[in-house]
Amino acid sequence: MTQEQLRLAEANADTTPWKKFGPYLTERQWGTVREDYSAGGNAWDYITHDMARSKAYRWGEEGLGGISDDRQLLCFGVALWNGQDEMLKERLFGLTNGQGNHGEDVKEQYYYLDSTPTHSYMRMLYKYPQSKFPYRKLVRENARRTRQEPEYELLDTGIFNKSRYFDVYIEYAKAGPEDLLIKITVHNRGPKRAHVQVLPQLWFRNTWSWDAAAARPEMRLSQPGAVHAEHPDLGHYHLYCEPHHSAEAPELLFCENDTNGTRLYGLPAEGMYFKDGINDYVVHGEQGAINPAQTGTKAAARYRLSLPAGQAHTIRLRLSQPWQDTPFADFDHLFGARQQEADEFYNCLQESLPPDPDARNVQRQAFAGMLWSKQFYYYDVTQWLKGDPAGLPPPPERLKGRNRQWQHLHNADIISMPDKWEYPWYAAWDLAFHCIPLAMVDTEFAKQQLRLFILDRYMHPNGQLPAYEWNFSDVNPPVHAWATWRVYQMDKKLRQGEGDRVFLEAMFHKLALNFAWWVNRKDRSEQNIFEGGFLGLDNIGVFDRSAPLPTGGYIEQSDGTSWMAMFALNMMRIAMELARHNHVYEEMAGKFFEHFLYIADAMTRGGDGLFNLWDEEDGFYYDVLHTPDETRTKLKVRSIVGLIPLFAVEVVDQDMLDALPGFTARATWLLQNRPHLAQLVSRWQEPGRGARHLLGLLRQSRLRQLLTRMLDEQEFLSDYGIRAMSRHHLEQPYVFSTEEADFVVQYVPGEAESSMFGGNSNWRGPLWMPINFLIVESLQRYHFYYGDSFKVEYPTGSGQLLNLQQVAAALADRLARLLLKDKDGRRPAFGTNELLQTDPHFRDNLLFHEYFHGDTGHGLGASHQTGWTGLVVRLLQMRPQPPA
Repeated sequence: MTQEQLRLAEANADTTPWKKFGPYLTERQWGTVREDYSAGGNAWDYITHDMARSKAYRWGEEGLGGISDDRQLLCFGVALWNGQDEMLKERLFGLTNGQGNHGEDVKEQYYYLDSTPTHSYMRMLYKYPQSKFPYRKLVRENARRTRQEPEYELLDTGIFNKSRYFDVYIEYAKAGPEDLLIKITVHNRGPKRAHVQVLPQLWFRNTWSWDAAAARPEMRLSQPGAVHAEHPDLGHYHLYCEPHHSAEAPELLFCENDTNGTRLYGLPAEGMYFKDGINDYVVHGEQGAINPAQTGTKAAARYRLSLPAGQAHTIRLRLSQPWQDTPFADFDHLFGARQQEADEFYNCLQESLPPDPDARNVQRQAFAGMLWSKQFYYYDVTQWLKGDPAGLPPPPERLKGRNRQWQHLHNADIISMPDKWEYPWYAAWDLAFHCIPLAMVDTEFAKQQLRLFILDRYMHPNGQLPAYEWNFSDVNPPVHAWATWRVYQMDKKLRQGEGDRVFLEAMFHKLALNFAWWVNRKDRSEQNIFEGGFLGLDNIGVFDRSAPLPTGGYIEQSDGTSWMAMFALNMMRIAMELARHNHVYEEMAGKFFEHFLYIADAMTRGGDGLFNLWDEEDGFYYDVLHTPDETRTKLKVRSIVGLIPLFAVEVVDQDMLDALPGFTARATWLLQNRPHLAQLVSRWQEPGRGARHLLGLLRQSRLRQLLTRMLDEQEFLSDYGIRAMSRHHLEQPYVFSTEEADFVVQYVPGEAESSMFGGNSNWRGPLWMPINFLIVESLQRYHFYYGDSFKVEYPTGSGQLLNLQQVAAALADRLARLLLKDKDGRRPAFGTNELLQTDPHFRDNLLFHEYFHGDTGHGLGASHQTGWTGLVVRLLQMRPQPPA
C-alpha cells in the first residue's frame, strides 16, 4: 500500500483523523436558500455578492481556495488585492439566476489541480487580474444579451490580454491530521512589474450571534507573525506566518466575524470591528476598522508583494494544533514528501490507463475536482423555519413556503457537491453519480455518502429522498439503488471478493421504502405507468412537466416509467446478493422481479392495455399526454426520454439462480402462468452467452430499432457522445397545437433558448455525461448477455458492424475526447478560445463543465460541475486500448 492508502485506511477505521481538515469551505454561501430569511423566498436577492463581505452567515462560510475542519468551525482562506479593485478578492463573483442570460454563472477563472482522498496534499490555481475586476461590466453585458446569444464570460472582457494577471497557486500538505502546511505562490505572468497584496485569513464560523448562551471563541496575537485561535469545542490552534523578504513578520489584522449592520441596514455601529473590517482597512485605509488590541474572531496576515515580470514569490504558513517552536524547519521536506506520495498514489491508481500523459492529467484533475468539491453542509429546516433564539422571528410567510414539509431534515455533514459555487448544495441524483468516481479513490466515503440520504434526518418519513435545497420535495430520478449496487461491486473487488453486506443490507431496507413511495405517489392510475415531473430533465419536452399542463391532465412518462423499471431490477439484484447469505431475501428478490414485469407490461400496453409508450412505426419510446377527456396523445419528441428504457437491463448467471431455488421457483411460476408478461421482455428463459439470463425492457428487435436511431449521426450521435435530443428536430421541430397556442420543440445544441423551467434550462440538445455513462454501461450489460453475435451499424448507415461492447467503448472514447487534446493539440471543450487552447498557462488546466454543446463539444453550464462530469475518470478506462 502507498502512504496515502495507509492514511486512508487509518482515517476510515477512525484510528487517525486524517480527514478532519479538508476543502470543506464552500465558494458561495450568499444567495443560498439556507441564508434566505425573506418573506418571498428570493434567496438570490436576500444576501447578494456585494453584501457578502459584511454579512455574518448563519449556516456556513465561504472562501477562496479555502479549508476548514469537518464542522466548519475554524476556516482558512486566501484574500487578494491588486490595488485596483473596490473590494478584497476573498470570495468568487458570479451572476444570479436573474442576471445571467442563461441563468446563474460564476465569472472567475480557477482550477482544481490535485488532491488526495485524505487531503494530505491539495493544489488549486486562481487567476487574478492585475486590472480592476470588471464586476459591473459582466452584469451589464449579460443583462443586455438575449437567450439566443452566448454568455459573456470573464475571458471575453479581455482582462487577461497580454498576460496581465497573477497565477495564484494555493497548496496544502498535512504534517499530521491537525498540522497543515500552506503554500501560496504568486506568479506575475505580465510584461511589467506588478504589485499585489496577499492576505491569508483565519476565522471562526459565527455560532454565537444566534444563541445568547453560546460562547464566543477568540483569536489573538501570540507572538510576531503568529495567531493563537481558541475555540471551546475545537481547542487551541496556531497559525504561523513566515516573515517576508525583510525578515519582519507580516502585519496581523484582527476584526470580528459579525455583521456590519451600519453598512447593510443603517444601524448604530456599537463599537464592533465587523466582518468587513480587514477589507475596509486594506482597501479604504480605515484605521478604525480593525482592532488595535489585535484580538477578534477573524484575522489576516498582510503580505505586500512587488513582483518583476515573469517572477514568482512563495508565502509559507502553518496551521497547527500542537505548538511549533520552529514551524518552518521541516516545512519543505514534509511538503515534498506529501507531493511525492500523491504521485505514488495516482501512479498506482492509473496503472490501467495507457501511458498517455494527457489522459492521466485529465483523470487526475477530474479526481481533484471531485475531492475539492466535498463541503460541510449545515441546514436544520425546523430551526430555519422558526428562527433563532437570539434573532428576529422570520416572516410568517415562511411557514407556508419552501421546504415546510421537511421539518425533520437536519443536515450537518461533509457532502459531495455538484459545484461549490453554482450548486453549493447537494442534489440527490447528482450525488449518486458522484459516488462512482469517488469509489475509485475512497470507497468508504462513497458508501458513507449513499448512506447519508437514507438516514432518518434526511429521508422523509414517507420514504422520499430530499432532492435539493431549493425544493426538497422535487423528484429526481431514482438512481440511488443503481449507485449502491455499483459501489458495492467496486468495494467488493477491492476487498478481494468479500462484499460489505452490512452496507448493502442497510441501503436495501431504506431504498425499499423509497420504492414504495414511488409506487404510492407517482403511479396516478395504479397501472405501473409513472410520472415524476421534470425528473431532473429541464426543458426536454413540450411542457414543463412539474407544472399544471395547459391542456389539463397529466403525462405518462417514458423516462419516469423506465427509471422505475431500472429501480426494480437494481433492487432485485441487491436482494439476490443478500439472499446468498440469508434466504429471507429471496422473497424480496421475487417481489422486485414481479414489479419489473408489470412495469415492462405497462410500458408496452399503456397500463390498461389500450395504449403503448412504444411507437412501432418510429421504433422509439415517447411520453404520452393523458387529457381529462381520456384522450391519449404521443408527444413525438425524440429525446433521451425515449432512450432511458435502455437502462432497465440486468443479466443474471445460472449459478445465481441455482443458489436461490425459492426465487427461481417464483420467477418460473410467473413466466409460465403469466405468459403475457414473459413475452414482453427479453427472453429470461433462454440462457445467453455463458448460461446467463437477461431481463430488459427491450427485446432484440426493439433494441436494434432504438440503437439505429441513437447511433445515427443525423439524430443522436454526436462526435462527442449522445445528444439529449435528436438533431432531426433542427429542421423538423415538433409542434403540439392547442386552441390557445402552439408549443414548439426544436433541437438546440447549446444553451437553451427557452426559459420554460427557469433561467438555466438546458436539456434540449447538449451532451450530458451521466446519461451517456448509463448508456455505455447498459450496452456493456447487453453485450454480457448477447456476446459478439449481436451487432449493429456504428454509426448508422456506415456499413461498419460492431458488437455492443465495441459500441460502448467507441462511445466512451467520443466522450473522453471532449477533454483530451486532439491531433492538433486542441480540446473540444475549450471551443474557439485561443487563450485556453494554446497558452501554456491555460491549455493543460481543465474545466469540467456541467454539459457540452451537442455539435462542437464546447463546454457549457457550470464550469466546475465536477460532480457527474467527473464520470470521465471511468470513461477513460473504458476506451478502446491501443494495440500493444
